[in-house]
Amino acid sequence: MDLFEQSGAEHKRKAQPLAARMRPEALEDIVGQEHILGEGKLLRRAIEADRIGSIILYGPPGTGKTSTSEVIAKATKRRFERSSGVLSNVAELRKILEAAKHRLSMSGEETILFIDEIHRFNKSQQDILLPFVEEGTITLIGATTHNPFFFINTPLTSRSQIFELQPLSVEAATALLHRAVTDPRGLGKLEIKVDDDAIRHLANVCEGDARRSLNALEIAALTTLPGEDGEIHVTKAVAEESIQKKAIAYDHDEDEHYDTISAFIKSVRGSAPQAAVYWLSKMLYAGEDPRFIARRLIILASEDIGNADPQALPLAVAGMQAVEFIGMPEARITLSQVTIYLATAAKSNASYLAVNEAMQEIKGGRTQAIPKHLRDKHYKGAEELGHVGYQYPHDAPNHFVDQEYMPHDATYYRPSDQGFEKKIQQRMAYWDDLKRQKESSDGSSGP
Repeated sequence: MDLFEQSGAEHKRKAQPLAARMRPEALEDIVGQEHILGEGKLLRRAIEADRIGSIILYGPPGTGKTSTSEVIAKATKRRFERSSGVLSNVAELRKILEAAKHRLSMSGEETILFIDEIHRFNKSQQDILLPFVEEGTITLIGATTHNPFFFINTPLTSRSQIFELQPLSVEAATALLHRAVTDPRGLGKLEIKVDDDAIRHLANVCEGDARRSLNALEIAALTTLPGEDGEIHVTKAVAEESIQKKAIAYDHDEDEHYDTISAFIKSVRGSAPQAAVYWLSKMLYAGEDPRFIARRLIILASEDIGNADPQALPLAVAGMQAVEFIGMPEARITLSQVTIYLATAAKSNASYLAVNEAMQEIKGGRTQAIPKHLRDKHYKGAEELGHVGYQYPHDAPNHFVDQEYMPHDATYYRPSDQGFEKKIQQRMAYWDDLKRQKESSDGSSGP
């Protein structure tokens, strides 16, 4: 590298944001992800032995997917190529793959191909990779924030090991920020003091995103004027200003959307109102359609509460109507009310189980004939067909008649002992008792 190249590289390095300058240079530099990169873990052993196979690194932004690939690039003796699901097209991808095939056949040099945001490649682009991965022409490392089982072709996922990276813990983010303050690649060349509570605040609110915490630290450092002693002093107040409203991780048609609504519904079902309101608030804060939430609450009211609290469904429906009528931001109050009511209501999935069991029987081929006395008789000729014998329950004592309603008895609905269903259970037991009394009476009057 000549003098001009050295100067250019230095200028480029200085222009990089703090998060880029602090990228790990070795495995020991990576913070967090002990579950896959700790001592003795599979991925760490594979990197150290340079025996890594095709892998997909999956996790939220700022968890170290690109950093891990950079460490692999420095550790491997194989050729390391980079591509991007955002910037590359089919022609560029074919060029990289054909070059890798040529090197392997001519010199035996193997190639690792890292593709950032691989989920952005469409199906045809992903299909291009498949034969090269199958033949061992390349070792693929894909990085994605999206669930690979949804967004990456099955043939590729089946030929790759998938490693899920987790958001950084507060402790890991704190360690990273302390390192950035002292490391010469980071802020170490500045006269700077960052208070512990300022670092703790950034570590807490970054939501496990290392890049976001480092960017906020850099903003705090660069926008704070030195004091009389020439030192930059970053306080907690400065840190709070440098990382204001959270950019909530929430893609409306992708993982975070489905994971959050799943956590919300499971919290309501699990009678956990505090958690349910938290997940509700996260969705609303991120701009989720309140009508979508209202619809899911209506489904839950029948599926998970049912007749244990008959008021749950009409309240959920009223909530949806209110959301449509008043809109946001006031609709958040209605959704909170409905959420808390449903979370604290008695729970039963007996109605859900009943209809599923009956439909399963019908699907399996057991379709029962309608008893003649239950068939429609409001037309001429019905009596000739034998559509007679129906007994009107309201003409009988207790408004109950023991008559055949289906040819083969079956039990689908089994009320729980929760809430109002306990009364239903008692009422059904009463009807069963009336049936037994009638059967006994009929038996005693026989010969």
